[in-house]
Amino acid sequence: MKNKIESFKNKSGFLGWLFNIPYLAYSVIFFLIPLLWAFWLSLTDWNLMSKSKKFVGLDNFKVLFSDPRIKAAFINSFKYLVPIVIFTVAVAIVIALLVHKLPDKIKGITAVLFFIPYLTSGVAISVVVRYFFSYNSVLNVYLREKGINIDWFRDPKWSFIIIFGIVVWKMSGYYALFILSALESISDDVHDACKIDGATGLKKFISVTLPMIIPTLTTVVVLAAGLAFGIFTEPYLLTGGGPNLATTTWQLEIYNTSFTNFQSGYGAAIAIANAVHIFVSIKIITFIMEKFNNKYGM
Repeated sequence: MKNKIESFKNKSGFLGWLFNIPYLAYSVIFFLIPLLWAFWLSLTDWNLMSKSKKFVGLDNFKVLFSDPRIKAAFINSFKYLVPIVIFTVAVAIVIALLVHKLPDKIKGITAVLFFIPYLTSGVAISVVVRYFFSYNSVLNVYLREKGINIDWFRDPKWSFIIIFGIVVWKMSGYYALFILSALESISDDVHDACKIDGATGLKKFISVTLPMIIPTLTTVVVLAAGLAFGIFTEPYLLTGGGPNLATTTWQLEIYNTSFTNFQSGYGAAIAIANAVHIFVSIKIITFIMEKFNNKYGM
C-alpha cells in the first residue's frame, strides 16, 4: 500500500511538470530569451541593420544618467503616475457605486457600456481627439470667436491634461468592474446591520463599505500604477513627446531610440533601466498599499 502511495506521488509530480511544460516553454521563449538578448544588446553599439555589433560594455548605461530625454521620461513617469492613479481610482469608485445602485435588470448592460472605452483602440481614440482639438475644429472655431486661442498640443499643460484625460476615460470603466465585484460581494446582512445602526450614505461608505473593498482597491491601484508607467500610444500620436519633452515617456524614448535613431543597443539599455524603475516603483506601491490594507481593511 505504501509503495502504491509513493508511486502515485511520483506520478503526480511528473504529471504536474508535464502540464506545466507549455507555460514553461512560453516563459522561456517569450520572456527569458528576449530578456537575456536585451541585456546582451544593451552592452553593444548596434544600428539594427549591421551584421556586426560593437561591444561597448556599460557605456550605454553611463549615457543614461546624462541624457536629458531620459531624465524627462523619468520625471514624467511620476507626473503621469500620481494624477492617473488618483483620478482613475476615484472615477472607478463613482462608476461602481452608481452601477451597484441600479436594478439588476439593467446593471449588467450598464457595466458593459462603461467597459466599452477600454475595448476601444487607442489609435482610434487618439485620431478622434487630434481632430477634436485641431485648429479648424468646431471647438477651436467657437473659442476663437470668444477671443480664446489655445494651441492645445503645443502647450505643455494642456497637452499633458489631454493625454491624462484620455487614459482616465479609457481605463476607469475597466477598473470599475473590479470595484463593482467587491461591492456585490458584500453580504446583505452587512447592509441590514448598517440600517439598524443608522449608518447611511457617506458615513456608511467611509466606515463600512470602503474598509471592505480596500483589498480590491489595492489591486486596482497597483494595476493603475503599471498603466501609468506604460503609456505610449497617446503621446506618440498626439504630441510625439513634446512640447519640450513635456509628455514623453519611457516607452516613447525606447521606440524612438531603437527604431527611429537606429541606436538599438542604447534602446535596449533604456528598456532595462525602465524595467528596473517600474519593478522598484511597483514594489514600493504594493508595500504601501499592503500596509494600508492591513491597517484599515476588513
